[in-house]
Amino acid sequence: MTARELDAAGITEPVLRDAYTHCRRLNARHGRTYFLATRLLPVERRPAVHALYGFARWADDIVDSLDTDAPAHRRAADLALLHERLERGLRDSHADTHAHTDVHDDGGGGGSVEPVVLALADTARRYAIDHRHFSDFMASMRSDLEVTDYPTYDDLRTYTHGSAAVIGLQMLPILGTVVPREEAAPHAAALGLAFQLTNFLRDVGEDLDRGRIYLPADLLGAHGVDRELLSWSRRTGHRDRRITEALRAFEDLTRGVYREAAPGLTMLDPVARPCIRTAFVLYGGILDAVARDGYAVLHRRAVVPRRRRAAVAVDGLVRLTAARTSARRAAARTPARAGARRTGPSAPDAPPAVGHELTTAGHAPAVGHAPAAHTASSGPLHEEVA
Repeated sequence: MTARELDAAGITEPVLRDAYTHCRRLNARHGRTYFLATRLLPVERRPAVHALYGFARWADDIVDSLDTDAPAHRRAADLALLHERLERGLRDSHADTHAHTDVHDDGGGGGSVEPVVLALADTARRYAIDHRHFSDFMASMRSDLEVTDYPTYDDLRTYTHGSAAVIGLQMLPILGTVVPREEAAPHAAALGLAFQLTNFLRDVGEDLDRGRIYLPADLLGAHGVDRELLSWSRRTGHRDRRITEALRAFEDLTRGVYREAAPGLTMLDPVARPCIRTAFVLYGGILDAVARDGYAVLHRRAVVPRRRRAAVAVDGLVRLTAARTSARRAAARTPARAGARRTGPSAPDAPPAVGHELTTAGHAPAVGHAPAAHTASSGPLHEEVA
């Protein structure tokens, strides 16, 4: 399937194809829900989404490494090097890609190019993605090296603008819209935020192990909760009613952000809607799983049942088929005007070969700091449903 996606996207240069393939592997391996939803995109748009995921994953791994051989100063240096290469890659993305003979990191900051940077820079060029979104993302990643908690929700929103909202804004040119892009942008940003707040709630215990608390201190304090109480509960395995109430309040706040994001779904290119709707439903299902498990996120990971994931994927496939059938009929009726209002790429002629892969992509093994064993919430793109 990788070659088909790259061919459809017009990515022919071998070094670029390798870079995009590397990003796709990162997505399939670490971002199971995200990868599953991406399978519902038109085939030619998937490599770009893999590139966005791959870069965010790479940066997030640097920030959240639990390797004792990677102290804070080393992670800061690695992140600075990645940012330097990102800026250089974005500047040079118009250059001939055949000049990149080595896409692997040599560790010395020389002429080699990270595969994730090469793919990201190419995607930014192809879809004219605002470079400020990448700078804002890197600023939030740097913040994670120093900031361990947030006094208020407003403080948290400053962080999540760069770590999550800009991901939605990066995606928008790839997805395409049926309204002016600036009209859809606030909803896309809200959806990125909703996904990350969901991760924050699910990963309270794991983030606490890294010394971080992403739930605002004023929200916790309103229920009599502080870092000491959370640490006690995590350490002893004991529950506390005050913690449960605080977590429930954060769930309510998060669901409000989903409501802000929801109107944006119908603003997307119809053939992109099944992908985003699938992610919307699956991420919302994490909140349901947290509540169903009694808000025990300090002690275990909430799980969305596999049958539920499969059912949502099948529903997305049905919606995708209907959207593409409708698009073909509209094009046949008014070929000169087909897609005239869309601000993103047009739909392909045939649906992707999906089915078994859709219902099994979510069962890939969890490795690294993503899914089961090592999932932090600082970055926006993680394996979302264990």
